[in-house]
Amino acid sequence: MTPEQTADQAIDPAWFRRVLGQHPTGVTVITAVGTDGQPVGMAVGSFTSVSLHPPLVAFFPDQASTTWPKIQPAGSFCANVLGADHEWICRLFATKGIDRFAEIAWRPAGSGAPIIDAAVAWIDCDLAAVQEAGDHFIVTGRVRALGITSEGPPLVFHRGAYGSFTPLS
Repeated sequence: MTPEQTADQAIDPAWFRRVLGQHPTGVTVITAVGTDGQPVGMAVGSFTSVSLHPPLVAFFPDQASTTWPKIQPAGSFCANVLGADHEWICRLFATKGIDRFAEIAWRPAGSGAPIIDAAVAWIDCDLAAVQEAGDHFIVTGRVRALGITSEGPPLVFHRGAYGSFTPLS
């Protein structure tokens, strides 16, 4: 039997993380070109579709992120969906203090943001809105272009580990 917590109790952050870890998430690298003209990017597990009309997506960077303040001024970003064999790319973009683009091939999207050549799909966006939400931001992007690079399975994060997805049907 596992413990329960209710809304009238303070929610323990470790328990919150464990419970939400039961929900698998895709892994995406958000990229842009910084004000210095250099590519910048960060790994996120919080990318989602928002709307078909107009086409909108969102992701949720931590307010303590040191990369988000370099992406936001660009006014645009590209979400690169990682494939099942790209855990190393995710770890690369989660590492601080390194040139994250030195080890990967990329090309500019229409916005100028990097499209990672190895990504299974990419979504190039104009920044539409940023809203505070607890210790994160909700970043909404209006899709300007998108594409599929590979039909391979996506990289998935579930219960604190990386894996892949295999459809049952």
